[in-house]
This record gives sequence, structure tokens and C-alpha cells, in this order.
Amino acid sequence: MMAGFECDKILLVQAELDGELDAAAAAALAAHRAECPICQAAAADLARARTLVAAAPREGLYQAMPDDVRARLTARVSAASTPTPRRSFYASRWWRRWWPAPAGFGLGAACAAAVALLVLTPGRPDLAAQIVAGHIRALQPGHLEDVASTDQHTVKPWFDGRIDFAPPVKDLAADRFPLKGGRLDYIGGRPVAALVYQRDKHLIDLYVWPAAGDSPQSPAAAEAQGYNIVRWRQGGMALWAVSDLEAAQLRQFVEDWRRMP
Repeated sequence: MMAGFECDKILLVQAELDGELDAAAAAALAAHRAECPICQAAAADLARARTLVAAAPREGLYQAMPDDVRARLTARVSAASTPTPRRSFYASRWWRRWWPAPAGFGLGAACAAAVALLVLTPGRPDLAAQIVAGHIRALQPGHLEDVASTDQHTVKPWFDGRIDFAPPVKDLAADRFPLKGGRLDYIGGRPVAALVYQRDKHLIDLYVWPAAGDSPQSPAAAEAQGYNIVRWRQGGMALWAVSDLEAAQLRQFVEDWRRMP
């Protein structure tokens, strides 16, 4: 956890993760975060905390613990719910916002939260975690597209002057993956293009940025936090597709996208 409250924009990091910032504010925060290690660490902490709390068992955890571990966790819960001058403002706000008063939830849930607090360490989440976090953030109202259009000739030029590369934009409407638009996002320490596609009621984010090497890379599938991910390299670009779409259909989207010139 961070040592102190040293940036007046740190609370915006949580607001962004909660989907409370409009596109302009989110873009301004992304530019600030690129130069601010405090906000980078805050974003990493929050993403990791959400993953840990979601995965932690809510009941039975407390009873199964050794006495000494149970005592330490109980003390940590009590301490975390009472801010002190030595605890960062960011940490205490995180606790108050995510958890109601101690009387309002069970001891198992409290211990699950305490486990998250005990194991949190600063550091940037891996790319898969950042991709999923960006996708979830975009699903909040008003965050999905900066440019809403089914026309690739409208979406592609929109990125001109906003990022330092030209993302390939393809319309897959004939393959039942129509283009919906695009937006700017911030992944892996740099601005990237996010192209938005749809299959029935499922949205697909395709993140694109220049690849570190020129050699193509075959698609590789993964799953993170309940979302399917496929990543590959093509035409000098790194591409990551993420969606709650069934894994086989997401792979079909990738194959259709790769095949289309």
C-alpha cells in the first residue's frame, strides 16, 4: 500500500475505475498518470484489490484460520476501518467506499477484505489485467466510444493527431461483428486505440498499439476475471481482443479480423 497521500488527483484514479469520469476527464487523468508514479501505484493497488476480494471466500475463512492469523486479521480489520494520521487518505477512503460499517457485514467478508489488505503490494498489473480493467471501465455509461460510427472510414481518421500511430480499422458487419466505433485508452504505459465491435448483445473491445517487434504472432487465448481474451501480432501491431462473448465466438472474431485485408 502506498506510504502517503502525495497527489491531489489520486482519488480520480478510483473514480475512473468506478466509471465516474467522462471521456475528457478520463483522458486527462491518463495523461497525468503517465507521469505520476503515485497514481500508477494507486491504479495497481485498486485493480489487485478488486481481484483479490472477488476471489476470496466469504464464509468459512475466519473459522479455518489458525488462532494467531485470526487475531492479526481481526486487528487489521479494526485498524483499517479507523483512519489514523499514519494511514494514507487513499487507503482509508478505499476501505470506507468498498465496505459498509463493520456491523453491516459478516466476519467472513471482513476477513476476506483483510486478506486483500494484507497482501496488497505496489506494482503495475499485467497487461491482461489492464485490458480487462479497461474493458470494464468502458462498459460504464458514456465510456464506450469517443467516436460512435459503423463506418471504418470515419473511425480510422478520428485517431489522426490523437495517437502517434494509425490503427487498422476493419468493418466485419458481413461476418456479424459490426463496428460500433472507437476510443482512446491507456494500456501498458501508453495511449492505445480501442476499437469497439459487437456480436448480438455482446461488446468486443479490440485494443491496438505498435508491437515491439515486426514479426507476426499467432493468436493466444486466455481468460481473466470471467472475460475471454485473445492476443496476437499482425502488421506491426499488437492486438488484444476482450469480451464476455463465448470463447469460440471470440476466436472466430479474431480469425475474421485477421483474414480481412
